[in-house]
Amino acid sequence: MAFLVIDLMLIAYLVFIRYGMTGWADAYDSGNPPDAPREALRGMWLLVGGAVVTGGGLVVLGWRIPGVVQLIVLGVGAGLLACFAARG
Repeated sequence: MAFLVIDLMLIAYLVFIRYGMTGWADAYDSGNPPDAPREALRGMWLLVGGAVVTGGGLVVLGWRIPGVVQLIVLGVGAGLLACFAARG
């Protein structure tokens, strides 16, 4: 249960603070290429790595249900950030 709360807080931080604030700052800096897609890709790779390490580790340790939930939650978050990066 603690992993789920931490995962959701991490996804919210990456989406709202990192990607959202960078996108907001990009709106005021029109002379340069936007940085928000790069931040979204960085967050996506962070979530994919976290899913592999924590979800895969839990599955290897025999905790299948928490491991699968970890993989699904972080995978959905990574997919969300990948969509934001593609929209860029």
